[in-house]
Amino acid sequence: MSNLLEIKNLSKKYFNKTALENVSLNFEGGKIYGLLGPNGSGKTTLMKVVAGLHKASSGEVSINGQPVSYKTKAIVSYMPTENFLTDSFKINTIIDYYKDMYSDFDKKKFLELIKKLDVDINTKVSALSSGLAAKLKIALTLSRDAAIYMLDEPLNGIDIIARDAIIETIVSCYDENKIIIISSHIVDEIEKLFDGVVFIKNSTVALSGGAEELRIERQMSIENLYKEIYK
Repeated sequence: MSNLLEIKNLSKKYFNKTALENVSLNFEGGKIYGLLGPNGSGKTTLMKVVAGLHKASSGEVSINGQPVSYKTKAIVSYMPTENFLTDSFKINTIIDYYKDMYSDFDKKKFLELIKKLDVDINTKVSALSSGLAAKLKIALTLSRDAAIYMLDEPLNGIDIIARDAIIETIVSCYDENKIIIISSHIVDEIEKLFDGVVFIKNSTVALSGGAEELRIERQMSIENLYKEIYK
């Protein structure tokens, strides 16, 4: 399987702060990746550069062999940690907005996902709990027919029971021609999803590789490896 996403010597600086330094990674289609590290390590910056929302200071990022541009934005579906939903909108209104904004938005798939996640379509965004709002964001992100899906901290603020539903939803959207990248600092419940993992520490790649290969090589779970790297 060829690399759908390639990152070479990527650095990103904000004024005097270095958010990413000399990051090189390859992501193959048909795999789910964990982008792991504590808050402030550089995970969100990496995702935003891939999504075309932030411009790299140096280095290269290519998707399907094309450098990041307005063209690649059309095949990347990114869910940020920020709440991007308008409080006064009902979910029905958001569906219409997404259909207008994204030609690849699949309304049928979206309705199936929010039903599975137990979100009422007639609810206003302002009436949603933080957990239900997170579920809505995930359903919207995964309902596009993108090549790359990026979920930034999808388990934040989610109770244990709802986490299982979200993990099942992510798995149901697996496709051998797509990539799913999940940023998280919560590892124990979600590591079973990962085909590959990338540990970001102090703006650089501390370790990356196949999840199962790393478990065998290091003789520990991904969660314990996380604890070792960030202790």
